[in-house]
Amino acid sequence: MRALNNYIPLLLLFYFFNINSENPKDDYAIVIHGGAGWFSNLPEDEVEGIKKGLKQALDKGYEILAQDGSSIDAVEEAIKILEDNPLFNAGRGAVYNAEGVQELDASIMQSNDHNAGAITGVTTVKNPISLARHVMENTKHVMFSGEGAEIIAKEAQLDLVDPSYFYSEKNLKRLKKQQSKDDKLGTVGVVAVDKKGIIVAGTSTGGMTNKLKGRIGDSPVIGAGTWATNGCGVSGTGHGEFFIRYNVAKEICTRVLSGGLSVSDAANSVISELKLLGADAGVIVIDQYGSAAMIYNTPAMARAYKNSNGDEEVSIYK
Repeated sequence: MRALNNYIPLLLLFYFFNINSENPKDDYAIVIHGGAGWFSNLPEDEVEGIKKGLKQALDKGYEILAQDGSSIDAVEEAIKILEDNPLFNAGRGAVYNAEGVQELDASIMQSNDHNAGAITGVTTVKNPISLARHVMENTKHVMFSGEGAEIIAKEAQLDLVDPSYFYSEKNLKRLKKQQSKDDKLGTVGVVAVDKKGIIVAGTSTGGMTNKLKGRIGDSPVIGAGTWATNGCGVSGTGHGEFFIRYNVAKEICTRVLSGGLSVSDAANSVISELKLLGADAGVIVIDQYGSAAMIYNTPAMARAYKNSNGDEEVSIYK
C-alpha cells in the first residue's frame, strides 16, 4: 500500500495533463467577412456604417466564445446581426433578382461531425442562418429550398416577415443599373473556433443583383461557399459559379490539412488561381488554434477578426 501511495502524485499529474492536453491554451477566435468587391463609390457614412456593423457582429460572437459558449452560437448570432443590417447583402439588405424579388440563401457547418444545414430561395425568413441551423440540428436532411424551406421555418416558429420587410430603394436602383462593378457588394460569413476546438462556418446572402429567378450560388452549397472540418473552416464571397466549379472552401482546407500549408498560404494560392480565371473572390479561414486568413483578389473586402490573445482588426480596404 505504501508503494502505491508513492505513485499517486504521479498518477494525478498524468491524469491532469491528459484531460487538458486537447486544448491546453483554450484558444478561441472569430473571423467575419461582409462581402468582397469595390466599395469605391460608397459615401463615407456608409463605409463607417459597414465598419460599425462588422464591429457589432464581431463583439457579439467574441463575447459568446469568451464566456465558454459554442462556436455555433457565436457564428449564428454574429451573422444575424449582419442579416438585420441593411448595409450588407444578406437578410434585410438582400439585393434583387431579375424579377425584382429578393431570394435569400444560407448555410452552416460544424467541424466535429461534419453536420451541416442549408436553405435557398426563401423570401419570408427574417434570419436565414437560423433556418440553416435548424435544418442541420432538427431534420434528417442538409438542404431545403423555397416553399419547402419556409414550411420548415414556420414549423420551427422562426421569425417570418412579409417580403416588404426586405424592401430597399438603394438595391432597386442597383437592379435598374444592373449593378456596375463600381458598387459591387457580396455575401456575409463568419467562421469561429471555440475553447473545445470545434470550428463552425456560416454564410448568408441575397445573391447577385439581376440574377435569374431560381439561380443558386455558392453560399448554400457545402464545400463551395461554406466548409468546416477538424482543423479548418472557410466562408467565401465572390463569383459563386466559380466557387461551385472548383469546390473552393473545401479545396482550401484540403491544402491546409493534406498539403501542409498555413491557412494564409492555402487561401492565397486558391484565390490567386481564381483571379487568373477572371473570378472575383474573397475568403475567411480559421484553424483550430485561432489563426486566421482574410484573403481577397478585389480592391476591398469588409472583414473583421478577434482572438483570445487580444488581436483585433476591422477593415474594408487593403
